[in-house]
Amino acid sequence: MILVTGATGNIGSALLAELHASGAGPLRGLTRDAARAVFPEGVEAVEGDFADTASLERALDGVRSLFLVSRLGPDADIIEAARRARVEHVVLVSSITVQTHPHLGPAGENLAVEQLLKDSGMAWTVLRPTQFASNTLMWAASIRAHETVRVPYADTGLPTIHPSDIASVARVALTEPGHHGRTYALTGPERVTARQQVSAIAAVLEREVPFAGTGRQEAHARMAAVFGDEAADAVLDITGGDVNEGILMVRDTVSRVTGSPARPFRQWVAENAAAFR
Repeated sequence: MILVTGATGNIGSALLAELHASGAGPLRGLTRDAARAVFPEGVEAVEGDFADTASLERALDGVRSLFLVSRLGPDADIIEAARRARVEHVVLVSSITVQTHPHLGPAGENLAVEQLLKDSGMAWTVLRPTQFASNTLMWAASIRAHETVRVPYADTGLPTIHPSDIASVARVALTEPGHHGRTYALTGPERVTARQQVSAIAAVLEREVPFAGTGRQEAHARMAAVFGDEAADAVLDITGGDVNEGILMVRDTVSRVTGSPARPFRQWVAENAAAFR
């Protein structure tokens, strides 16, 4: 049995679809609202909350492989529950900032979760993706309202990754041999700037999307209201304020692990155009 947590999220939903299509069952998806979850036929929907130990124990019953996204719940408790349930292998989604910006608070938290997993005695595979293409959904409301998208570091290009590529690597790690004890840094196939992202969205919408660069102070004020000061500073550093070769590097890990090329940002936009209309 494979349990996919965050099963209705950007990565989890794509992973369940891939696992189902590959015949990897039996499969189980963890969601907070099983009645509303739409999973492939035959996938068991189990309702649970990371903060509810009893519900997590029910979800883990009979599970041998676990897909887990770091820092979405009390990771120490989740990993311990998985160990007690005799889960054999955990695929963990961490962050590339663990290796590129280890001094940042969120990166240190991700590293701590990685170490908890490695110390658990369970087999592990760690995925460290870069910036998600789906992060641009934070602009969706403004674009739908025909408002100006205001972004700092507008011309800094990062190798943004399609969440489905993270799912594809996770599927391989969960179902094929040779991935225990491996750490994979994951990126998209090319660097893409915020300005280019907005242009790609505009092209799909077939209309102009107003765009303007903004200063760090203005951007920090908006982000801190949502994420807090430390997280806002971290995001601003890795998206342009403190970039380095590690965060800018385009890696071929997705194609090496899956045998298929990484999906470009414009593909993600085409698949998610409705969110911006």
